[in-house]
Amino acid sequence: MPFTGVSAFPLTPFVDDRVDENAYAAFIRRIAGSEVNSITALGSTGSYAYLSRAERALVSRVAVENSGTTPVFVGIGSTRTRHVIEHAADAADAGAEGLLLAPVSYQPLSDEEVYGLFRDVASSTDLPIVVYDNPRTTGYAFTPAMYARVAELRGVSSIKIPGVPADPAAARAHVDRIRAVVPETVSICVSGDAFATAGKAAGCDGWYSVLAGTLPDPALRAWETGDDARLRPLWDLFADAGGGLRVMAAIAEHLGWVESNCLPHPLNGLTEDQRARLAQILPAIA
Repeated sequence: MPFTGVSAFPLTPFVDDRVDENAYAAFIRRIAGSEVNSITALGSTGSYAYLSRAERALVSRVAVENSGTTPVFVGIGSTRTRHVIEHAADAADAGAEGLLLAPVSYQPLSDEEVYGLFRDVASSTDLPIVVYDNPRTTGYAFTPAMYARVAELRGVSSIKIPGVPADPAAARAHVDRIRAVVPETVSICVSGDAFATAGKAAGCDGWYSVLAGTLPDPALRAWETGDDARLRPLWDLFADAGGGLRVMAAIAEHLGWVESNCLPHPLNGLTEDQRARLAQILPAIA
């Protein structure tokens, strides 16, 4: 099953408010040279919501062309079903092997609207689909019942859950509840990097990883060993920065892989104090 193990979610770097194609290609080649199980372009770390259709198509092509034998999945979320279907077609044309779909919306979505989105997209493509449950961003939280409904659709192959409870027994029970209602062919993978090792201990099949999209080796070590102690200061910085995107951009800038201010506007990077913290953290996690 390709939807297991560690999937790396790379940054989409910008320069002069345009996709930095060369820097992005280098990102993908570095990740592909590691032992990650897949690469997911245009996830939240890839800033998909800020990109035009043409920019997304470009990013998809560059990812596939530079990924070697590593499978590439592509995020296709958008506020309108027609546009999601267009992004899915572009990803297929680029050679992607899977799709990542979050129920993005400006208006709050009902269960029937979310189900209709996944139904319509699944019927439009032959590519497998990862269900992206990201309530902090989308405003919609899946229930086990909705996981079950959507997982019955043709092509749905994985569910990206938003972390697990801190208590190990509660985390295991949470994953078991989802496992009990979805087909055994559908993988359950943890999201939210701070929850990765707890998710693995709770029975998750894989980790959709922010960190692996920039620094795959420490992410792989944490997943393989089940020990993320060295990474916890980084998780704390994620929390302070409102997520991993700005931290990954700062790491790439610190290492000279991208130009400064590499995020799409109006997003800003880390503060100077946060950058100083990051500089102290990096030597311990490399």
